[in-house]
Amino acid sequence: MNKDIFGTAIKDFYNKKYTEDITVLADDFDDDHIPIPYLFRAYTEMPKIEQKALDLSYGKVLDVGSGAGSHSLFLQNEKKLDVTALDISDGAIQICKERGIKQAIVQDIFNHSSTTYDTILFLMNGSGIIGSLDRIDLFFTHIKTLLSKNGQVLIDSSDISYLFQDDDGSFWVDISAGYYGEMQYKLKYKNQESEQFDWLYIDYNTLQNAANTNGFISELIVEGENNDYLAKFTLAID
Repeated sequence: MNKDIFGTAIKDFYNKKYTEDITVLADDFDDDHIPIPYLFRAYTEMPKIEQKALDLSYGKVLDVGSGAGSHSLFLQNEKKLDVTALDISDGAIQICKERGIKQAIVQDIFNHSSTTYDTILFLMNGSGIIGSLDRIDLFFTHIKTLLSKNGQVLIDSSDISYLFQDDDGSFWVDISAGYYGEMQYKLKYKNQESEQFDWLYIDYNTLQNAANTNGFISELIVEGENNDYLAKFTLAID
């Protein structure tokens, strides 16, 4: 994304200039909206999948796609963990720091290689940053270099196959068009609009198979009420 849509919106809300939400644009679906206050939610306001991920977090933590830092703040202040918030948004990381997060970095996860972590979090459809299914081996290969020997990856996603179901329950997708969870979006906020970017929703079985192929043991931790789930990955013992 060439424009810092999330960063601008997050800064506006933090500085009490909140007037509208982020609009999500997709070619084949109606516009959706991301309420900016939701990015500042407390633990008690989070869905059970996020709460479970935070409950399971331990050790040195990397919060990928940290946004306004709500997950990082809970882990740092309530669980007293060593947390690094990481996001590609300059504005988001600026607000993370202003909210008191001690370690916050502007960087793409695929360029991050400074140390290893005991817990790596990918929340709020964390699989989205993979982009497309053909990048999933790259994702696991890179994450392996960031994970401590006894570390864990906690990632959530959704199986959006229900969007392609007919009224009779039958499932129809165009196989030639690629994996059904590969989406392309634009974000709009006030007078700014981002370039189109790839975002991946992935069903658990597909994610599990890719993880196992790349040397991880997978576990389905909890399922939500909207075809979403939390998965855990640990390195397989040689």
